[in-house]
Amino acid sequence: MLIGIDASRANKDKKTGVEWYSYHLIEEFKKMDKDNHYFLYTDKPLKGDLAKCPPNFEEKVLKWPLPRFWTLGRLSWEMLIGKKPDVLFVPAHTIPLVNPKKTVVTVHDIGFEHFPDLYKWPDKLYHKFTIRFIKKFADQILTVSDYSKQDVSKFYKIKSDKIQVVYNGYDSYKYKVLDESERLIKDKYILFIGRLEEKKNTARLVEAFINYCTQEGKSELKLVLIGRPGYGFEKIENLIKVRGFEDRVILPGWVEDDQLPVYLNQAEAFIFPSLFEGFGIPVLEAMACGCPVVCSNTTSLPEAAGEAAIMIDPRDVGAITDSIAKIVGNTELQEQLRTKGLDRVKDFSWHKCARETLDIVTRNR
Repeated sequence: MLIGIDASRANKDKKTGVEWYSYHLIEEFKKMDKDNHYFLYTDKPLKGDLAKCPPNFEEKVLKWPLPRFWTLGRLSWEMLIGKKPDVLFVPAHTIPLVNPKKTVVTVHDIGFEHFPDLYKWPDKLYHKFTIRFIKKFADQILTVSDYSKQDVSKFYKIKSDKIQVVYNGYDSYKYKVLDESERLIKDKYILFIGRLEEKKNTARLVEAFINYCTQEGKSELKLVLIGRPGYGFEKIENLIKVRGFEDRVILPGWVEDDQLPVYLNQAEAFIFPSLFEGFGIPVLEAMACGCPVVCSNTTSLPEAAGEAAIMIDPRDVGAITDSIAKIVGNTELQEQLRTKGLDRVKDFSWHKCARETLDIVTRNR
C-alpha cells in the first residue's frame, strides 16, 4: 500500500501540540511499518530526524510560492497530476481539494467555534470551510478525545461513526523524572506552560496567584508563565503591573523544549486552568516529570488527567486560589499526586497512538 502523509507541520522549527503530534506519528510509523511505502509530502526539505528516512519512506518536496494554503493548493495539485497514494493521512484540520480514494484527517478540536474572538475573520472562515469540506470528502475523521468527538459531531452534524478517537501520547524520552540539577529559579514556584491568552485562562491564574500571596502575607512563592503572548495578553500584563507583582510573576517567553522538563521537575505544581482543550498534552508531560497537577474539570482535561490531578472550575478564581493553597508546601499531597501521575501516564504513548492510527489509515474501506 502507498500511504501519503502531509508532513509539512511536522517539519516546522518551533512546534506546539499539532506539530509535535504530526512529528511523533511519522517517527513512530518509521519504526513500526516496514511493509507499506510512504510519501512524506512537505513544502520544504525535511529537517533533523524527519529527513532520516528508511527505504520505504520517500520525501516529496512540493514547492509553493505563497505563505499559506499549501495543503489546499499545492498538495491538491499533486493529488491531481502526481502519483496518487492509496490513502492520504493529514494530521491536522484540513485536506486537499483533490483527494485519492481514501483520506483520513485528524481534527484536534474546534476551539475557533467556542472562542471566535481569538481568530481573525479570514482564519475563522478558513477553519469553517475546511471542517465542512472534511465532513463531505474525508473518509475517516480522527480526533484526540471523546470530548472533541462529541463536540465536532454535534456542531457540524457529522455521524459519530465517521469519527474515531485516538488519544495523544507524550515524549517519554524527554519528559521524565530527572536527577537533581542546577535550579533554574531559586525560589519555590508554581508553573504554567502554554500560550498566554484568554482561552488558556492565564489572567484568572495570575489573579488567583496574587490572591494567594496576599492571603499568605510574606509568601515568597513565584508564578512562572512559559509561553508566547496571545489574545488578551495585555490584560495579564496590566494585572501584574497594577498589583505590583512584576518580581513575583516570571515571564520567560518561549522556552526551548529541552528546558521544559527541568522546569517541571523543579516546580511545586503545574497549574493548568485552561478553558478549552482538545486533549491537554501538557498535563501528561507534567505527570511524567513527577510534577503534581491542578487542571480544569472541563472539556477534555478529565480524560487526560483521570484521578491523578486536583480538578477545579477554571472560571472560579477562588477555586484556583484554594488549589494553590492546598498543594503548595503540602508534601504528603504532592507525593500522592506524583505517584498517581506517574502511574497515569503509563496509559499514553506515541507508539500506542501511532499503532491505533496506522490501523485506521490502512483499514479497508
